[in-house]
Parts: sequence; structure tokens; C-alpha cells
Amino acid sequence: MRYGPKEVLREVSFRAHRGEVLALLGPNGAGKSTTVEILEGFRIRSAGHVRVLGTDPAHGGERWRARLGIVLQSWRDHGNWRVRELLAHLRTYYLPYATGPARPPWPTDELIEAVGLTSHADRRIRTLSGGQRRRLDVAIGIVGRPDVLFLDEPTTGFDPEARHAFHALVRTLVAGDATTVLLTTHDLDEAAFLADRVVILARGRIVADGTPAELARAAAVEDRVSWTQDGRRHTVSAPGATAFVHALLQRHGEAVTGLEVRPASLADTYLAWVRQAERDATAGTGEPR
Repeated sequence: MRYGPKEVLREVSFRAHRGEVLALLGPNGAGKSTTVEILEGFRIRSAGHVRVLGTDPAHGGERWRARLGIVLQSWRDHGNWRVRELLAHLRTYYLPYATGPARPPWPTDELIEAVGLTSHADRRIRTLSGGQRRRLDVAIGIVGRPDVLFLDEPTTGFDPEARHAFHALVRTLVAGDATTVLLTTHDLDEAAFLADRVVILARGRIVADGTPAELARAAAVEDRVSWTQDGRRHTVSAPGATAFVHALLQRHGEAVTGLEVRPASLADTYLAWVRQAERDATAGTGEPR
């Protein structure tokens, strides 16, 4: 993808599978939003090939669009509508396409319950809090029961309880409807919890693609092991905590107490890949590790 002479995406190639949650991560300016907009059909690529549900998004018609769900970062103000009436109205747009490969849209009250807005169903949207509006954004994105769901920072403004409920909802969609989810988020704990696979973008290129565990091994991210021995607390970093702990216990046995292992987090892995990409770019190699 180019904007004039500036190339913002290059050699970006990946596949998302049916019923998979794929997290697209990267620093600001890495090209995440541009990639997602191309997949959604909102932006026309400069070159290359794209297929979503077997269709080129640049030429996707309404029947194709009815099979997509999109939750954007910002919401459109439908302030004078009530929650139930807006969702019931939007649901009618999907009914003509609820044949063939498309699924029927959510029943309105069932959807309202799923996003935690039952007690607010008859309130005007302008009276909702920011977190409640965000839940409504999610409801709008999934009202058509999509085959592919794009989530752009979906839990911004959610309290911990609402975030937990939303994560459960995503897992229900994936398990029950085999919905494919493409998630962009800066909440790496959220990505670690939801994602089956992670793609990391940096400087317009994919620098890593795999499960969180695979990426941690490839980046040689170390686990942290802590224990108490002879009254002293010890902490070390080890690339393979299992082997280290086994050797530690073989050597010192019952003298080791208070053993704790902190596996490498997705945040650790993500930072390792992004920093390596920056070092490669600074060194002029242009190639990620």
C-alpha cells in the first residue's frame, strides 16, 4: 500500500482460518489500521491480492458485506434512538441476506442481554455512559451474526467486569458460530487471552506470525524463576524454565522453597519482536529477525 511515494505496507501476507481469533499487533504507525481497512473494503490497496470469504473486498457487494461485522474505535452518535429500537432497526437490514451461507441476525433482546445492556434497553443512547456506548458499538458490530468479525480496540472504556463479559461473548461466537475474528488492540493481556494466533506488524511489514508460545520461543524470550534458599531470595531469567527448575531441584532438593515461575508474557514477546525490528531498521538491513 502506497500513499503517494510513501510505502506503508510491503509484503504483508497472512491467512486467518475459520473459527480463529487472530490478533494483529504493532506500534502506532505500523500499518494495522490500513491493513484492516483493506480487508474490510474501506480502502483500495495499491497492489497485491486479498480475499475475505472468497471475495476481493474491493469488489464486495451487499450480500458479502452482510457477512461481516465491524466494531470501530469510535461510535456514531445515534443519541435520540433507544437501545432496543436501534438494534431492532439495524437487524432488519440483514434479514434479506439471511439465506445461503449467511446466518440469521441475532434476536434483539438476546443480543442486548449478550452485551450486558438489558437494564438499559429502553434508554436513549445519549444518556448512556461511555462504557455502555462501547457495549452498544459491539452489539451493532455483531447484530448480523457475522462470519468474519473485525474488532478495533473493542474494550476501550470497559470496566473489568464488562471486559470479562465481552471476552466470554467473543469465545461464544467463535465456539458456537465458528466466527473468524481479527482483533487489533493495545491491551496485550486481552490479546493473550483471546488470540489463537498473533501477527506483529512493524514499519509496514510482518515481523512475526504464530501462536504466543511459538513467538516467545522464536524470540528467545526468557521466563523468570524465583525461589528461596538458605534464607535468601533468588531470581533468574531462563530461556526454558522447565529445564532450569528441574536442574535446580535435582541439585538442591528440599532446600528450595517458595518456588515461583513467571512464564514470558505476550507483552515480553511483543516488545522483543518490535525492538528487534527497530534494531534491524537502524542497522539498515531492512530484514526482521
